[in-house]
Amino acid sequence: MNTQQTYPDGQTLTVAPPFIKKPFVSSILLWVRTDQPRQRGMDYWKGPHSKIISATPGLDEYRQIHLAESNPGLWPAIRGVETTIPVDRKIDGVAEVTFRSVFSPLFGQKQTKLAYKDEINVFRRTLLYSGPPYSARWYTVDGDGARTGSRALIYLRKKDAVGTRAFRKFISDEFVGAVASTGVLKELRTQVFMPWSEKLWDTPNVAHDNPEDQRFHASLILGFTDTSALRAFFASDAVSKLSAKLPAFVSVIHAYEMPEALTFVKNGNALSQYEK
Repeated sequence: MNTQQTYPDGQTLTVAPPFIKKPFVSSILLWVRTDQPRQRGMDYWKGPHSKIISATPGLDEYRQIHLAESNPGLWPAIRGVETTIPVDRKIDGVAEVTFRSVFSPLFGQKQTKLAYKDEINVFRRTLLYSGPPYSARWYTVDGDGARTGSRALIYLRKKDAVGTRAFRKFISDEFVGAVASTGVLKELRTQVFMPWSEKLWDTPNVAHDNPEDQRFHASLILGFTDTSALRAFFASDAVSKLSAKLPAFVSVIHAYEMPEALTFVKNGNALSQYEK
């Protein structure tokens, strides 16, 4: 995918690739219980708990993002920006829920209540982030049709002095353009978040502690052919050049390694077996 645009004066700028805007997407950040083996919790999530969510009316896609247990942070160190993921806030997984329309969440209230009750069986903390309608973008970057074999999930926290509009423009224009221009991505999805509110997902018997200085403002999912391509990307000159721009806009960038992305609902249909 060509993301370079040359103007008559000879100046070449990096531009974002084509994308589809999704009506409404939410991401629920998840921490599994620590009073039982971690793998038991992850297995329960993609087993009994997934069936509750998959039966929700109005879904376009339901995907579970399973993050590696050891996840110190993939993004190289940057002066003035937190790139090391704190152990006490390290996320275990994310439920990525894409709705058919902005009204779809209203149709799934029965299943949502069941999910509320079931969370205590597997999770100790859950935090829901949502973006404004039609703000989630799925980009067209896979030029050769190769299967996505490895992924990274990136969360960003903007600097206090940076306005929301300027931050979102930086993400959609410069950040996306820079990572897409590498030509190695097989998947690229972005979300920008509305201000976090506990009232949006206040499930019982599960923690929802999310201090203001711990909240995120955007996320990206980057897909690669394999783990070697992922490692090479984070060691590349493109990431180094992008890192030089980050301190002006962000205070935190946490890049997680994602061993599994499991799709349970695809194109509005619940699958009999999840797809990797």
